[in-house]
Order: sequence, then C-alpha cells, then structure tokens
Amino acid sequence: MNTEIIGVVFMFGLTLLLAIPFGRYIAKVYKGEKTLLDFFTPLENAFFRISGINAQREMNWKESMVALLTINLVWFLFAMFVLMVQGWLPMNPDGNPSMTADLAFNTAISFMVNCNLQHYSGETGVTYLSQLICLMFLQFVSAATGLAAAAILFNALKERTTDKLGNFYNYFMKSLTRILLPLSIVVAIIFLFNGMPMTFEGKDTITSMQGDTVQVSTGPVAAFVPIKHLGTNGGGFFGTNSAHPFENPNYFTGIVEMVAQFIVPLAMVFALGFYLNKRKFSWMIFGVMTIGFLCLAIPNMIMEQHGNPAIAHMGVDMSSGAMEGKEVRFGTPASAYWSILTTVISTGSVNSFHDSFMPLSGMNQMLAMMVNGFYGGCGVGLLNFFIFIIIAVFISGLMVGRTPEFLGKKVEAREVKIAVIVTLMSAILIKGGMAIAAYWITADPSLPWLNNPGFHGFSEMLYEFTSANANNGSGFEGLGDNNPFWNISTGIVLILGRFIPIIGPIAIAGILAGKKYIPESAGTLKTDTLTFGVMIFAVIFIVTALSYFPALALGPIAEFFSMH
Repeated sequence: MNTEIIGVVFMFGLTLLLAIPFGRYIAKVYKGEKTLLDFFTPLENAFFRISGINAQREMNWKESMVALLTINLVWFLFAMFVLMVQGWLPMNPDGNPSMTADLAFNTAISFMVNCNLQHYSGETGVTYLSQLICLMFLQFVSAATGLAAAAILFNALKERTTDKLGNFYNYFMKSLTRILLPLSIVVAIIFLFNGMPMTFEGKDTITSMQGDTVQVSTGPVAAFVPIKHLGTNGGGFFGTNSAHPFENPNYFTGIVEMVAQFIVPLAMVFALGFYLNKRKFSWMIFGVMTIGFLCLAIPNMIMEQHGNPAIAHMGVDMSSGAMEGKEVRFGTPASAYWSILTTVISTGSVNSFHDSFMPLSGMNQMLAMMVNGFYGGCGVGLLNFFIFIIIAVFISGLMVGRTPEFLGKKVEAREVKIAVIVTLMSAILIKGGMAIAAYWITADPSLPWLNNPGFHGFSEMLYEFTSANANNGSGFEGLGDNNPFWNISTGIVLILGRFIPIIGPIAIAGILAGKKYIPESAGTLKTDTLTFGVMIFAVIFIVTALSYFPALALGPIAEFFSMH
C-alpha cells in the first residue's frame, strides 16, 4: 500500500516538473515567438489559404465567439450525419449498426463539447471510421477550441487598452499543430511499444486457458487514446475505458495516461504567468487549485483504502481496501487518485467503476465537477477559475471600501453580473435536470433507468447531470442512460454547460480589455498574494456549498449515514 501511495506522489510530482517548462513553451506559441515546431508554419498557412481565412486579422471578443460557435455547429452537423449512417460506411469489420437519432444527437454534442459522455459501448456502438474521422477528430478540435479561448483570455489580460484580442483561428490552429498533435504522436509511440493495439482488423479470436473460444475487439486504439487524455476528452475506445487492458495495458501506461490528462491543464496555469509576466500570480492560482484538488483526492484515497465498513463488520478482510469495481493491477490508491484527477480536469476517463466507490468518494467526484475550476479541462479550466477571481475581486473591493480592480482594470457591475449568471447557470442546469428526472422516475417507477434504489439511485442521476454540465463524461454506470430522455436532456445540458462558461469569461475579459489601464498604486488590491488566494478558495467553497449541499445531502451523504 505504501508503494502505491509513493506511485501517486511520483505521478503528481512528475507532472508538475514537466508542466512548468511546457507552460513556458505554450506562452511562446501564443505570443508568436520562435519555437522548435515552427516547421508547421507552411502547413498552417496552406490551410488558411485553402479556407480563405486571414489568420493575421485581429478580432474582438464578439468576433472570436462567433467564429468559435460557427465552426462548432459545422462539426456537430458533420458528426451527427456520420454516426447516423455509419452502418453503411466502410471500415466496419464487426458490422456495428448506425446510431438512432437521439443517441447520435447526444454523442455528436458530447464529443463536440469535449465531454465524451458515452451512452454507448465503443466496441459495439461505433465503427472504426466513426472512431477516427468523427470522434477522434472532435477530440482534437474540441480541445483546441478550449485552448484558443484561453489564449484570447491571456491576450485580454495584458496591460493595455484594446478591443483587439488576437485571431481565434490562429490560436486554434497553433493549439493543434504546436501542442496537441506533437504530444499525441509521442504518447502514441509509447503506447505502441507497450502493446496497445493498432489495427483495422475486426474482432480477434482467442482460446482461453479453459479452452473457450472468445471474440475480442481490437482496432486503432493506440491512435485514439493519446488525444483522449491530452485533450481532456476521456471518451473510451472500449466500453470499460482505461480499465480495459487494451486501452491501458499496464501500470506504466497508467502513469502515462494520468500524466497525459493532467499535463496541459496544469501547464496552462503556468503559461498564463509567463504570457503576462506575472509568475507569482500563476503560482497563486496553482496553489488554490492544488489545495482544492488535495482536499478531494486525499480523503478519497483514505476512504477507498479503508474499504466498506458494512462489509468489514461481516468479518471480511478489507486490508486491500474497497476493491469492488477496481483493477488489481492499479489498486485502491491509484484508482482513487485517478477518480479525482479525471473529475477535476473534466477528462472523464476511468480506470475503475465510479459507481462502486464509497458514498463520500462519489460525492467528492461530483464536487470536483461542480466546482469545475480546479485545473479544469484544456483552456476552459482557467476560464472557469477566472469567474471565481472576478467574484473574489468584487467581494474584496466591497470589504475594503474601494472600487474593485483586477490587473489594472476596474471591475464594475456588468462584469460581476455576467460572472454571477455563469455561476448560477451551472447550478440551474444540474439541479433543474435532476428535478425533472426525479419527478419522472417517481411518476413512473417502471422506467428502466436505475439499477440501484434509494439514495444511490438518486446519486446516479445527479452524477449524470453533473458530469454533463461539467463536460466531464464519466458516470455512475448503474444508470440506464441510452434512451431518448437521457440522450436529449443531457445533450441540452452539454451545450449550455460548454458554451456559457466560455462566452461569459471571454465577454468579461473583452470588456475589461477595453477599459482604461490604471497603474498599480499603494491602494491596489494585490491579486498574487496568499490572502487573495484564501479569498478565492473561500468564494469557491461558499458558492459550491450553497449551490449543491441540499442535492448532495439527498444522495451520497444520506447513503453514507445509511451504511452506519
């Protein structure tokens, strides 16, 4: 057990060591400075010439958001079409059928918004062609969309007055060619050398040690899995995701996958400091995020190691921890660490069965997604955290009797209203969706939604809407979710939960960028200090507790007390 804990500490430390220089590199990419990957420039220019895009034209925040929404609409229509006709298209050796309209609607939206909420099983629900030209494509471009939005935020926070915040298409393309694609190639090579399949053949026939003949799904897994993690997407090639031995062959690949899904969100925090030349500010953000992450991860590791007290009371040895739904090759500490890592950064990939975690562990997984700002997904994690910064700046200004200022710009009523709307909208989407589902299942208990009654069944439904709103994609898989209600309802939550937290922060940043810059004075509120970090953490804690405690009390908290 001690060895497993050392492994977790090693993974976190390794990611941090890699993230700092990588953050410096990302800042150089978005600044337009020279890097080792400038040989991609001719390819980028060729794409812009073919598409007729002027990547040098400066955009304001509204033009950037129009561009972002437009290309996402095109991707959605393309993905939904492919999924609905995939059964007729080539590269389908296993003969998987086309998706129904409601499932295609949910899947196309889910991958477009970087969520990958899968209401299907990868082996039987999609074809190789759909996996590659539809789902893997969306995993790249959805991650690049979030990174490009963050780059616009970086540009808006610079110390000058302007409405020109760079070019969205330029940031988007560089996010693909300079960050996501090179990393994916490196990780794919590592996976190939560790036995991850890369083939276009259909199911393989094997004979077990008992002499049984079994059909085993394979496919181009090694190409798909790297961007699944590097883009904080999380959609599994197989139904069991990274618990599948072909999608995560051994403990070493488990380390690589955990570092891969963590590296870009963490590096973006440091990239902000390098871009603005305010490294102390980025360390403050890192400190708040890390404390929040540890407050969720450490209890989960402890609770899963102690196991289920009800089972222990029956005299069953729980020295290995709560192993139901977990892989022996990873153990409880690494599985618990992954469960929080994948929810705080909105990856949603799993190496264990979240539905089998202890009640309060499941609650922490939901809290990670409800906050959705401790590291967060590619780019959007910083956008979500920026909302908490604006609220903290406003409250701090009221407390000291000064007009709130952030990085030399006055924070006024309009910016605070937008921040509050973004914050409240998450709670409305999660609890509103949950209320409709709870009413529906109460009115018709025969609905085949829940495999677990009572408090845990409530948690399964709450988790689904929380995951959809946070664009996470993991789930309490005891929920029967492949039906019109869940496909359509979560699809709507996915769209709103993705674009409102992008448009809101960018709007605030664009408004601030257009204001007169105020040089720092003796009365300026320092936003790179421990005191301000504590203020942000307090805002996150209070907002989250007030928004979600009643719902959590009806689910995981009630289930916890029922065990005793």
